[in-house]
Parts: sequence; C-alpha cells; structure tokens
Amino acid sequence: MTTRKIAVVSAGLSQPSSTRLLADRLAEATSRRLTEQGIEVEVQVVELRDVAHDVTNNILAGFPSPALADVIETVTGADGLIAVTPIFTTSYSGLFKSFFDVIDPTALDGMPVLIGATGGTERHSLALDYALRPLFTYLHGVVVPTSVYAASADWGSGADTVKALPDRIERAAGEFAALVAASDRSSQLKDPFALDGDFSTLLGGFSAD
Repeated sequence: MTTRKIAVVSAGLSQPSSTRLLADRLAEATSRRLTEQGIEVEVQVVELRDVAHDVTNNILAGFPSPALADVIETVTGADGLIAVTPIFTTSYSGLFKSFFDVIDPTALDGMPVLIGATGGTERHSLALDYALRPLFTYLHGVVVPTSVYAASADWGSGADTVKALPDRIERAAGEFAALVAASDRSSQLKDPFALDGDFSTLLGGFSAD
C-alpha cells in the first residue's frame, strides 16, 4: 500500500489549545480522504512550544539541538505539511515564524502546504492571506487555495452543528489530499552523507589494496 507522510505543525501555547484542535481536525479530514483512495497515512504532530527554547538557541547559536533537528527532519521529510498558528497582533506568532526561520529556505521546495489559524475574532482571518500564504510561497511551498481560520465562536456551544467551519475544513482537506497523494517527497529524500557510488568508483578507479 502507498504511504504518505504528513507533518502537522501547531504553534499553540496553551494546553488544551484551539490551535492544536484545528490542526487535528485538518489532519483527520485529510487522512480520511487519502485512506478512501487506498493510501496509508502517517501523521506526525509537532507542538512548537515543546521546542521553543531550542528554536531560540538555534537562532542565537546557529545550529539545532538534537531534539530540534529531529523536528526539522520530520517537517522537511514529509509529503505534505499542515501548519496552524494562533494570530497575535494581526499576524502569525513569533514562535511560528522563528521555527520556519531556522529551516533551510530550500527545504520546503514543492511541499504541499495547508495553512490554518485561530484567533479571538473573525476580523483576523485575513492574516492567512497577507501573512501565512506569502511566507510559504516564499519558501516555494505549494499552498492549497482554501485556508482555514477558526475564531473563538467556532468552538462554542453547538460548534459541531455549525456548517461553516466543518465545510471549510473538508474543502481544504480535499485540496490538500489531492496534492499529497501526488507527492513523492518522502521517498525521494536522500541521505546527505550517502555516497554516490561505490568506494572504488569515488577513488577514480584506484584500488584501496
């Protein structure tokens, strides 16, 4: 069975977090779409608050800790990325931006990306288009047309019966699943330390004897 890896990045700071809740809903909807196509899905969730100090240290020192290196590998080695942030002061959170600042700017080239955000009021929903979408476009990700914003009211009493948010999630998941199904990024990744040929070839035909 074909397998696709999806990395889910949540920049929520509280626990429980509405940002993580939205990220999970998007991942579940995408997984369901891919499973219906006979594609096995491996979802790996990254909570940025767990590596917040490591991200700061990377910015100051210039290299990642082992824990942060593993997180970066999870994200850059996936077939698709779901990235969700709370909106602070009309834009993505500082932690969210700092994490993507420490990733090699070419590492997300061609990556299918589904963006989402949460906030207290619907008025901040445009941040998805003037902040998040340009960020991932700059990183050469392939951002799906539909982005998903969830305001506090969307999680209130009876939220599951309100069609607007579930409909946006399903529409975005459908667009994202189509791109992930066609992606083969995870199978194309190459060990940066792997040799391009056998040792004798690399020696130019000279024998090691």
